[in-house]
Amino acid sequence: MTTMTRYIEPKRATNVFNQLVAGLTRLGVSVWGSRVLAVRGRKSGDWRTTPVNLLTIDGVRYLVAPRGETQWVRNIRVAGSGELRLGRRVETFTPTELADADKPAILRAYLKRWKFEVGVFFDGIDHTATDEQLLEIAPGYPVFRV
Repeated sequence: MTTMTRYIEPKRATNVFNQLVAGLTRLGVSVWGSRVLAVRGRKSGDWRTTPVNLLTIDGVRYLVAPRGETQWVRNIRVAGSGELRLGRRVETFTPTELADADKPAILRAYLKRWKFEVGVFFDGIDHTATDEQLLEIAPGYPVFRV
């Protein structure tokens, strides 16, 4: 049995929104915790950037991929490092990908904070979901501790 990899390609409206958030973040204005994630491309080696929501829980920071196995997720797995940028500030990090069993609390906090922005990618699941429901969807949502 083959498992389908979950990936939701961005739509044009999403790209416009991402460009706006990325532009503000590059200027040093964080929109609800936004950063520009920079990762070396897994094939080209060129820097690739995308705006992300940086979630902090009890002093630990996480990146969640609400669209699933995105290009930045694939790149960061190969590169093994990345940069979080806010204005001129650049922070290099080494990510640790979380196991599915460790994701429910992170997904819940992420949904609570950004449901207005990313809720559409969670098919009706929100921060009030049970741990069992969050565990069920966890394989489709990569999460990295940074």
